[in-house]
Amino acid sequence: MSRRFTVLAALAVVCAGVELVAGRGMSPAAVWDVLGGAGDTTERHILLQLRLPRLLVALGAGACLGVAGLVLQSALRNPLAGPEVTGVTPGAVLGAVTATGLGLAGWESPLAVVVAACVGGCAGAALLWLLAGRGRSDPAQTAVHGVLVSAVLGGLTAMVLLVAPGELGSVVQWLVGTTEGRVWQHWHLLWPWALAWGAAAWLLAGPLTLLRCGDDTALAVGLSVRRARTLALLCAVALTAGAVAAVGALGFVGLLVPHLAVAVFGADLRVTLPGSALVGAVVVCGADAAAQLSSRLLAAGLDAGRFTLPVGALTACLGAALLLVVVRRAPNRTF
Repeated sequence: MSRRFTVLAALAVVCAGVELVAGRGMSPAAVWDVLGGAGDTTERHILLQLRLPRLLVALGAGACLGVAGLVLQSALRNPLAGPEVTGVTPGAVLGAVTATGLGLAGWESPLAVVVAACVGGCAGAALLWLLAGRGRSDPAQTAVHGVLVSAVLGGLTAMVLLVAPGELGSVVQWLVGTTEGRVWQHWHLLWPWALAWGAAAWLLAGPLTLLRCGDDTALAVGLSVRRARTLALLCAVALTAGAVAAVGALGFVGLLVPHLAVAVFGADLRVTLPGSALVGAVVVCGADAAAQLSSRLLAAGLDAGRFTLPVGALTACLGAALLLVVVRRAPNRTF
């Protein structure tokens, strides 16, 4: 098991190195010069004030979404549960967009964005909980209701944008998901939030394992199912809100990373929860590096100047393809 963590950690280092040299404005040689203490003022600013915080935010957001997805799938006993299709991510986006449209939050005040996203994520999860009703124990019904809730919240977000079209440019990054323009302020807000709620999720590893076995089994050993599930959902919502507030809605990361983590680390959540955080960090960091490289190639090929491919567009496309593979290989899978 330690070897698997070591391999993933090495892969994270490789992805981080690629991301640092993938952006525009500096050659790989200039990056290494700055890392070695050389380089001019402009190069040092680009690497230390722009690329490095962007890298750390990508790692932190990926870890948040990976843990949030595994917590949701365990608490709801649904392999298709994830922040994207349970109303959590669309609700968090709606909260952030609404607060921005009302002038209550913005990228210059990331703490207000986190609060707004958390409120919206809680509202989205609560709406799914109420709509699912007695069918919460049925994974298929929960998935269908989750898609419905996500669609409704997405429609409300579009309505907010129609009411305040002047805010479109400032909120489109929440709708697609991007790490562009992230600075140290975003990282300083994200890491303690992610660490606190990630630790809380890890402390729930035992109850979550029982919930995966079914409510009857959990009740038989004396677990308060409602309380444990509520705390688990709160952790998932908070982690998702932190990621959304930092990078926007990264499609399918929270849905598919838990499947990869369980395949690599097994069903012991004491190990798989930190493993899912590491897998999520690798996936988002690697996708961001690939997005930057693709942006440079497309800009050169299409003569499009500063063409930028958002990392959220890449994760959504790749995630949709992987989701089809997961569903086709295990159509009746449940916990």
